[in-house]
Amino acid sequence: MAQPYNPHYDPLTSADLGTGSDYAPSYWVASAGTPPPDDGPISGDVDADVVVIGSGSTGISTALYLAQEHGVAPLVLEANQIAWGCSSRNGGQGQNAAGRLTRSQWIDRWGLDVAKQLDSEVRAGYDNFTQLTRRIDCDATPGGHLYLAHRPEKLAYLRQEATVRREVFGYAPRLLSTEEIRDNYCDERDCAGGMLELEGVGIHPLKFTFDLITQARALGVKVHTASPVQGWQTVNGIHHLRTPGGTVRAKRVAVCTGGYTGQQLNPLLKNKLMPILSNTVVTRPLTAAELEATQFRSKTFLTDTRTLRFYYRLLPDNRLQLGSRSAIHGADAQHPKHLKLLTDAIARKFPPLAGIQIDYSWWGWVDVSHDMMPRITQPDAAQNVWYAVGYGGNGVAFSTWAGKRLAQRVVGQDGGQAVFRLPIYDSPLQAPNLFGVVRSPALAPFRRLGQRILYQWYGWQDEK
Repeated sequence: MAQPYNPHYDPLTSADLGTGSDYAPSYWVASAGTPPPDDGPISGDVDADVVVIGSGSTGISTALYLAQEHGVAPLVLEANQIAWGCSSRNGGQGQNAAGRLTRSQWIDRWGLDVAKQLDSEVRAGYDNFTQLTRRIDCDATPGGHLYLAHRPEKLAYLRQEATVRREVFGYAPRLLSTEEIRDNYCDERDCAGGMLELEGVGIHPLKFTFDLITQARALGVKVHTASPVQGWQTVNGIHHLRTPGGTVRAKRVAVCTGGYTGQQLNPLLKNKLMPILSNTVVTRPLTAAELEATQFRSKTFLTDTRTLRFYYRLLPDNRLQLGSRSAIHGADAQHPKHLKLLTDAIARKFPPLAGIQIDYSWWGWVDVSHDMMPRITQPDAAQNVWYAVGYGGNGVAFSTWAGKRLAQRVVGQDGGQAVFRLPIYDSPLQAPNLFGVVRSPALAPFRRLGQRILYQWYGWQDEK
């Protein structure tokens, strides 16, 4: 019998992720249909060539590509239900991006040549994702990504980003006036114009991941639920992963636990990620009169230019989905003020929907790295351990490609390929970054204090 869902779980402070816990009460869980079969908990000691920890889109993509392209059928360990973490709680916005940095920031940080190579890699990942959405029944809604200036001062930033995308990387973004947005997309009152990126597909993330799991199991992949890794020892190069039902002895381990990476899992990951809560709500279906009053003409997904951004869209069944930041600590996640932040945003952005009934409200952990970019790497060449984490809330599209690249790395097909010299592949996660300046493992206990101060600063900047 499943354990009750624990809304207060916090990766920094909770020792127990759960064992077979219920899903968070997300819209995706309520509308995904019956989960595909899995292989149940580990029962007894088991030997495995490759173990993947985590059954979300990254973990199951890694397993799928290992089986499909390399003839290796791994064993997947999942602490709770299949796709229990990010893949059943995220916003479902598949963007041509990886991590939180823009392409302009790539140039500033690594130079033009590396930025162009990184763009080619991320674009390949996005193209792979779009091909998957055409084959998987996941309520895919192509239409791009509409990036809205929440103040007139942000229009200059969007013009600059559009220029870089067009002149440096060959994309065709369009700058839109408030009138064009209102006439063709929606009457978003918190908007002073926007930039349309033609690349973008909204999906039902749980349906998407469920299908990947079905594909992987058809190729011999074993997916064991209610099997958290509660202890990890390495003896003579063999990883002994202790679960409640038995120990799995693995030659190679790929960690794909995202924002649910506990502090005790493995020293290679301890204090290397900053888990941040994101809240999401989904309203009841909008009536015909409400759709007309808000002038929704499109299912294209939107984000605004706040540092503490809001992301939102009209879902295929005409519900409004909207999300943004949440509590600092998991213990505070249920405080009504975090829900109010979202309902106030709905009222501000779409006044005709002020006070609308909220049918679903949930939160989930986002894995933020020291430099806001993901890492798909082997952090220590002496250990047969790899990880793919650190998407910073922008992994819906890139996570499947990360799984493909991680599979290549696990089987040793990454040697000599120039792509694996890119920053997201050739360096491990580093210690916490406090205020964007100081980096030291000793500062890990103060991350939350720094987060609270930064939230206050960003909030003031966003709304000044």
